[in-house]
Amino acid sequence: MTTYVALLRAVNVGGTGKLSMATLKALCGDAGFTRVETYIASGNVVLDSRARPTRVKAALEARLYAHFGKAAGVIVRTAAEMMAVREANPFAEAEPNRTYAFFLDVAPPRDALNYVKGRSDETIALGKREIFVHYPSGMGRSKLRIPAAAAGTARNMNTVAKLAEIAAKR
Repeated sequence: MTTYVALLRAVNVGGTGKLSMATLKALCGDAGFTRVETYIASGNVVLDSRARPTRVKAALEARLYAHFGKAAGVIVRTAAEMMAVREANPFAEAEPNRTYAFFLDVAPPRDALNYVKGRSDETIALGKREIFVHYPSGMGRSKLRIPAAAAGTARNMNTVAKLAEIAAKR
């Protein structure tokens, strides 16, 4: 059995729509996942499955499509991968609530930073399958656009750390 962290994209933030964590937990159970635990109402779920990550992603996306009637993206990481993201944070000295990891399905292109728009005081670094951004003035004020991160989903480093902790305790 493998412990996974599933990160839903655009849930409870607009876009795809509202989804209670109780409903998310039930959808995960219906998909056959066990030991399902949600964390804050922004589409974070820790679950166990014998399936490979691609199957976990596909099963959860299918359940979400059936629920919403339209596609909702999901990014999946193992417990060890989530811990590695926490450890790889190149801005570990910065405020964790102002530092984000944009989770992607694949590695960001090496030239991804060449296409960034609206940059002011943000610092950006590429990770394995993440793009890290420190927003000294806050994400809400930023005009930053990262085309390579468009299909991903962002979590601040407080959330990354908590999800890594929850997953590691299983």
